[in-house]
Amino acid sequence: MGLAGLLQECGAVQFGDFRLTSGRRSKFYVNLKLAATQPLILEQITTEMALLVPDEAEVIAGMELGAVPLAVALSLKTGLPYVMIRKGERVHGTASRIEGKLLGKVIVVEDVATTGGSLLDAIEVIRREGGVVEQAIVVVDREEGADEALRAVEVELLPLVRIGSLLQDD
Repeated sequence: MGLAGLLQECGAVQFGDFRLTSGRRSKFYVNLKLAATQPLILEQITTEMALLVPDEAEVIAGMELGAVPLAVALSLKTGLPYVMIRKGERVHGTASRIEGKLLGKVIVVEDVATTGGSLLDAIEVIRREGGVVEQAIVVVDREEGADEALRAVEVELLPLVRIGSLLQDD
């Protein structure tokens, strides 16, 4: 079974009335956190992601919360270190939005992309700290503007699944 089928089977695709991180309303929601807590599905996701990681990548980055398990699993699969990007400014400790050692060439991972806002935020934080980001791997692209938004900042979006194939009735 392909990844889209696994996501459907585990109940990650939900229907109803949902407010997305972008603020938009949607009749469906892709709950990748549900999928990422299932070892066999997480293994499939990271196996497919590993094929897209460029040879020159030095570190994997994931925004809290949804991308952290993806970054950890991909780190274990590839042997690359990872960093976690905090969603907001931290007022205690180091006050850093990045946890882990940021190296030069960074591959960003994300669970679901809609408009690309979270990805753009992560890319900005990484670049501000000297990291180089040219690609971002996302499990599901909802195809609502993320690809275009990332292209505008010279980052290629590499989706494992596009929403059209995920919503098909197989």
